[in-house]
Amino acid sequence: MRVRAQLMMVMNLDKCLGCHTCSITCKQAWTNRAGAEYMWFNNVETRPGSGYPRQWEDQDRWRGGWALDRRGRLTLRAGGRAKKLITIFGNLDMPKIDDYYEPWSYDYANLIDAPSAQRSPVISPHSALTGKPIALTWGPNWEDNLAGVLESSDASLALHEDAEDGGSSGLPPTPAERRMLLEYERIFLFYVPRICNHCVNPSCVASCPSGAMYKREEDGVVLVDQDKCRGWRFCVSGCPYKKVYFNHRSGKAEKCLFCYPITENGRPTICSETCVGRLRAIGVVFYDLDAVTEGAETPEAADLVEAQRALLLDPRDRAVREAATRAGIPSTWIEAAARSPAYALAKELRVALPLHPEYRTLPMVWYVPPLSPVLDGLSTGSGSDDPAAVLPAVADLRIPLRYVAGFLSAGALAPVEESVRRLLEMRVFKRRQQLGFSPAKAVGGLGSKAADLERLYRLLGVAAYDERYVIPRARREAAGAAQTQFRDGARTDDGGERSR
Repeated sequence: MRVRAQLMMVMNLDKCLGCHTCSITCKQAWTNRAGAEYMWFNNVETRPGSGYPRQWEDQDRWRGGWALDRRGRLTLRAGGRAKKLITIFGNLDMPKIDDYYEPWSYDYANLIDAPSAQRSPVISPHSALTGKPIALTWGPNWEDNLAGVLESSDASLALHEDAEDGGSSGLPPTPAERRMLLEYERIFLFYVPRICNHCVNPSCVASCPSGAMYKREEDGVVLVDQDKCRGWRFCVSGCPYKKVYFNHRSGKAEKCLFCYPITENGRPTICSETCVGRLRAIGVVFYDLDAVTEGAETPEAADLVEAQRALLLDPRDRAVREAATRAGIPSTWIEAAARSPAYALAKELRVALPLHPEYRTLPMVWYVPPLSPVLDGLSTGSGSDDPAAVLPAVADLRIPLRYVAGFLSAGALAPVEESVRRLLEMRVFKRRQQLGFSPAKAVGGLGSKAADLERLYRLLGVAAYDERYVIPRARREAAGAAQTQFRDGARTDDGGERSR
């Protein structure tokens, strides 16, 4: 067992307001320089929707992440070394600027300095890349609050053209069908904040020919060595979440760095610190490095959620703690892992799920599914403690479980259903408790203990600052000692320096 420590984030989608405060504060802190105008290390997407960059989930097009070969072994979707050598000067498996959006600005001086006139002055957008006037057709939040209206309109148009061309339908859409497609946002929507997942098995690192992308040993954060980066951009195409960007001014790759200068001091990331909905939790988790490949090579995609949960080690287990000590993990990190809210939500309480586990990168940013209202108006008050009355309602949620499973559990319904039932169980339990009734019965057929439901309620609802963010300080002296062992790539057998 080779224990490694990782900073992990869990986001509660039920609490996201879609206010984009996290996006703005992140951009002001990390991407406010030339060449980074289009970069959003943290963005908030309306689901359903195209996302940012547009259609980033279409791996048949972008060839990101991992797949299994005929022998069941991991292989990059975009191809191995031979493919990269052939296409090193012509990498086509990555988004263009139009898929992100061409950033624009306005000449505000003309607006502010305009002389007095009968009509108000007007300014037009101009490209932040070329300086020329542009027509605005797409942006990072173009579908904000519209729940895929662009896709719905395209679907309506395609259906209409299919009928005109004598397609398989042969009939034009009915007024009800057209109304449903064009007013899709009235059915359901929710928000998904996205950052780099700082994966345990990052395909961006494996895709980098120059070795510039690397995963930090001490906290698992994936970073880019700007001195080594040669701008090949295979990391951009290799990341299935499209969270690596290319700075056309510097010729370097850039990405979310989990605010490591801040987390090293025991503080949460900027996006977490400024989150209005307080939906993020950060903590230390342990995983077994020897089991990573086996977990990522799980044959069935539907089993990947449980395979990744199995990778997370119990920080209270004596054998795990001893192995962590032998691996050089500080005692403060071991104690922090025992209080980790991320481990509790993902492994113990089993309500958090990884984003697109079928990409086999083993992401370390997980999500608690949204618990949306029930279509038939089921009451969750004092009389809703009967499992026979509650369980059928889970399938009638306004946000379909199958849709949530499509991006949180590789299409497997069981993990999402378990999470939603547990959340509903906690909600009914607390409602009965607050109304002064006797302790609630087990709801959802899961038989959760009252202590677990209270803990789940506290972590997701009323947790204090130091309960949501259990981040130990970095050991600066240990990091310095590790750095002094290496100089110009030379190291003695006993770990000391060797002069050249």
